[in-house]
Amino acid sequence: MLKKVLIVDDSPAESRLMQSLLQVAGYTAVSLSDPQRIEQMVASERPNLILLDVVMPGRNGFQACRELKSSQQFGAIPIVLVTSKNGDSDRFWGMQQGADGYVNKPFTGEQLVGEVRRVIG
Repeated sequence: MLKKVLIVDDSPAESRLMQSLLQVAGYTAVSLSDPQRIEQMVASERPNLILLDVVMPGRNGFQACRELKSSQQFGAIPIVLVTSKNGDSDRFWGMQQGADGYVNKPFTGEQLVGEVRRVIG
């Protein structure tokens, strides 16, 4: 059975790129552009992993990560932050919010798929 990855990014181009890279690598990928609907999408899609952008309107990825990880229902789902915020302090803060991995934009296919494989196989 293919492992499913939920991509949460407000950029349709970034979402399509990640979706394409993951599908070529043998994963099922679904995307969501509205960070307010993550819990609803996770409940219906049951992903094995969430790729989460940080800079999004309304609810940033750090917030969403913290809220998902503190939830009894969703806390066990691994989250990899995929972001242009590439400072050491950003990475540290992301991990403090409960992230299981961190990929800087722009990324290569090898970097993205490598991190997904590291986290969920």
